[in-house]
Amino acid sequence: MRGSATPVGKREIARAFKLSGSDDRERLKALLRDLEADGAVERGRNKRVAPPQALPEVAVLEITGIDADGEPQARPLTWTGEGTPPRIFLLPERKGLPAVGVGDKVLAKLSRINDRLYEARTLRRIEGAEGRVLGVYRPAAEGGRIIPTDRRASTEFLVLPANRGEAEPDDLVLADVLPAGRMGLPQARVVERFGSMADPRAISLIAIHAHGLPTAFAPAALREAELAAVPPLTGRTDLRAVPLVTIDGSDARDFDDAVWAEPDGDPANPGGWHLLVAIADVAYYVRPGSALDRAACERGNSVYFPDRVVPMLPEALSNGLCSLRPGEDRACLGFHLWIDARGSLIRHRIVRGLMRSAARLTYEQVQAVRDGRPDDATGPLLDTVIAPLYGAFACLWQARQRRGTLDLDLPERKVRLDGRGRVADIGVRQRLDSHRLIEEFMIAANVAAAESLETLAMPGLYRIHDQPSPAKLEALRSFLAGIGQPFAKGQVIRPEHFTRLLERTAGTSDSHLVSEVVLRTQAQAEYAPGNIGHFGLALTRYAHFTSPIRRYADLIVHRALIRAHSLGVGGLDDAAMAKLEEIGEHISKTERRAAAAERDAVDRFTAAFLADRVGCTFSGRISGVSRFGLFVRLDESGADGLVPASTLPDDRYEHDEAAHTLVGQRHGRTFRLGGAVTVTLVEADPITGSTLLVLHREGQADPTLQIGHSGGDHPGGPDSGRRKRRRGR
Repeated sequence: MRGSATPVGKREIARAFKLSGSDDRERLKALLRDLEADGAVERGRNKRVAPPQALPEVAVLEITGIDADGEPQARPLTWTGEGTPPRIFLLPERKGLPAVGVGDKVLAKLSRINDRLYEARTLRRIEGAEGRVLGVYRPAAEGGRIIPTDRRASTEFLVLPANRGEAEPDDLVLADVLPAGRMGLPQARVVERFGSMADPRAISLIAIHAHGLPTAFAPAALREAELAAVPPLTGRTDLRAVPLVTIDGSDARDFDDAVWAEPDGDPANPGGWHLLVAIADVAYYVRPGSALDRAACERGNSVYFPDRVVPMLPEALSNGLCSLRPGEDRACLGFHLWIDARGSLIRHRIVRGLMRSAARLTYEQVQAVRDGRPDDATGPLLDTVIAPLYGAFACLWQARQRRGTLDLDLPERKVRLDGRGRVADIGVRQRLDSHRLIEEFMIAANVAAAESLETLAMPGLYRIHDQPSPAKLEALRSFLAGIGQPFAKGQVIRPEHFTRLLERTAGTSDSHLVSEVVLRTQAQAEYAPGNIGHFGLALTRYAHFTSPIRRYADLIVHRALIRAHSLGVGGLDDAAMAKLEEIGEHISKTERRAAAAERDAVDRFTAAFLADRVGCTFSGRISGVSRFGLFVRLDESGADGLVPASTLPDDRYEHDEAAHTLVGQRHGRTFRLGGAVTVTLVEADPITGSTLLVLHREGQADPTLQIGHSGGDHPGGPDSGRRKRRRGR
């Protein structure tokens, strides 16, 4: 029986041992009953028997992954045996059956190779499978419960003892939802545990697994990264004597861009500047079609959490050879940029070089020396490096103002953790001139990259941002008319029209409201091989070039430039060139996935921070209005919480979607997007990241009370070329 590839019946056993006659068959029947009673075999369908824990001949399987040879692997949807279930390999699909992917469920016929290995052939695919749930396991009288981490989940899940796996109380677990019965809670079976929710790191783990972020690199990719080395100078421009510096946040984990500037000595360009923006040469290490390339493309970008990074590239590159550490030789791709006194880019030249960073500086350090407070690191660099950078920045800033770039400059939450990984405080991330300096240098380099691709007719990926749709513009005009604010009509809309509106309402009671509505009017930026320009930045051509460590789009642009300018190895290959549309769509999706995961993690860290302050009162503004309640953003922490409509002052409220209001039909109370309000914290749940609020009693009597959820994608901030920790803007 143990040697048989499939469960066997009496007929197969009798044939194997050449048994005949009724006496032999009766003795065999009795023997099988004894073996079954002793637990040595189990009886399945069709009265066939097999060793304990053997799988049935036909079973429902879930596809769990693809092995190195491209063969799908699966596991039984239900498993009651001890330990982990046997490994199952799916045989190639028969003609006419749809291909299966990870997460699909199939009805399959199994063939047993040995106790721990099976082959299976798909009979049919099962549609409408229940899927999985991520949650926290808690003991209960009937076994256990899973409390889902998704705040939209409407129920808990029952876990019977046989389906508990290795889960311990308060563990974060992943579970398969089992076919529903007619009575009681739906059931689930734990398939993986990620550790205790008491560990502060569990918060970002929820976001990672809830959004399906890849976290493990294939061994081949890790090997390629470990074997990489700094290239020789041969064929490269020697930039090691240029005092390039990196300027990043104090919490930055990688440094992939460096800058330098000097006055332009050309008499034909009075008051102009010569800039150099040098970027880590990731394309030299990550070649098209390599294991590293496949991993980077799958991820699309790095994802940044308060306590960790899920990188696009292994640490040997992202924090090693591609990080522009001071005093160390690093391969780079850079643009020499020449701007005039008005900040216009008049020409540029690309080089593939070898550089050596003169210093690793922080935004705060650079701002302090600019304000007259140098330290040991910045003092010696003030006249030769930092002052010229600010001189060039002043010209670039003039050009930005002239273009009428849309800059909503919305506050961004910054979560600071203590030594144990717990939230110490949550505040608003500082916005300094040193931030703007680097952003303008990055924008100039990105424009040069796009111009270079376009001039040489080289296919690549552009960062495009469409103008608002006519429907959204009409809704905006209608809304603004209701608050006495006219908006341009009958003309081509430009970013400067929004800028004038924001300037006109700045400092008024409607300023927050107008900013929120303008934000929601904007289209979402994305990646595409076809250039339509960047509306928010008021630029006709723009490509992401400055962050190839953490954005696959930038790596594609690097490869395109290398091929276009014949700069050596690592250029864009024909296979990728033929799939640029598909690649652009994929990395646009991974960017949105990363933004959602980062936002969810910050929400949960914020809820954990507020959990001890239930009952406290906070000031805030209405950041969203819906028929089921109000979203309020707290001034102190930036946390978004829900005020359910059922808790509002007694009235019958109607939601005016166009006006972003809830209006009481009997007493006329109006709750409007952007309005100020005082609220009391009722609940803060780190598991789901949800925060529940009620209006403070003193505010309920005010019939003019206005309350305000930001949404959308800020068109300017994310496309500065610097999105290490500022993805949500």
